[in-house]
Amino acid sequence: MTMAHPAPQTAGLYDCREAWARTLEELAAQDPRIVAVVNDSVGSSKLGGFQKAFPERLINVGIAEQTMVGVGAGLANGGKVPFVSAASPFLTGRALEQVKADVAYSNVNVKLVGQSSGVAYGELGPTHHSLEDLAWLRVLANLTVIVPADPWETAEAIRWAAGHEGPVFIRVSRMPVPELDMPGRAFRVGRAETVRAGDDLALIACGTTVHLAAAAADRLAAEGVRARVLNMATVSPIDREAVLEAAATGAIVTVEEANLQGGLGGAVAEITAQARPVPVEMVGFPGFLPTGSVDWLFAEYGLSAEGIAAAARRALARKAAP
Repeated sequence: MTMAHPAPQTAGLYDCREAWARTLEELAAQDPRIVAVVNDSVGSSKLGGFQKAFPERLINVGIAEQTMVGVGAGLANGGKVPFVSAASPFLTGRALEQVKADVAYSNVNVKLVGQSSGVAYGELGPTHHSLEDLAWLRVLANLTVIVPADPWETAEAIRWAAGHEGPVFIRVSRMPVPELDMPGRAFRVGRAETVRAGDDLALIACGTTVHLAAAAADRLAAEGVRARVLNMATVSPIDREAVLEAAATGAIVTVEEANLQGGLGGAVAEITAQARPVPVEMVGFPGFLPTGSVDWLFAEYGLSAEGIAAAARRALARKAAP
């Protein structure tokens, strides 16, 4: 079965939602257990093609996120493989109790897909920003939390989730990103991916910020600084060994399109504080943000190659301090 999907709007940049939708349709054509559950979000979830191909396998509950997650849990208990898809601020905010009790605590085979995460809805403001989701979800036992960096990794995460028995949350951005230029990649849940080698310090990033961390490392290389870049796509369970190896460089910078409290940076700091204390600089968002475009918000809060490089220089200065 061939599915038609629009090309990315900007040359060289890709909307990861296209990869998610295409992959789900391919999997559903092979596995009749796969169903989709949405909250009046067929369009924003890019599931129009899925709905056309499998109309009896898409359940639209309307704007009722708690019901949506509960329906997903019920379908899983009935032997289906439900992908519950909605805008991340509403999937994880409005339905957090159901995610905790019906999915994670019950350890059911539900795949939660948080669409348009981070500040993707920029001008709509804090009600539509999803900055807290990593902090909320990474502490839930049984729930694997994945933040793909590009379309390839998004597709691989969806494939892995479909074959994995247990609850999964996948954070998908609508903000166009480039493909990481890394031949021979292998997707491994719970394992960090080395994007750049280096021993002077480590930059640990996830999602839409990984290519920015790589660009920052390239800037630092021009200054004689060899920065290791890790793509920490799995935020929970996090690759503890990779974090400790990063700490062996003497300094770490974490980068995420999320709140500075409790997300990837918090997870890294927990590990280093307990096992190998080193300076950790965190690049992300400080809390509720003003309205503004995605580009403006990223630039204003240092989520750029130069902003990350500046954080690296601060970390190196702390490393060198007596």
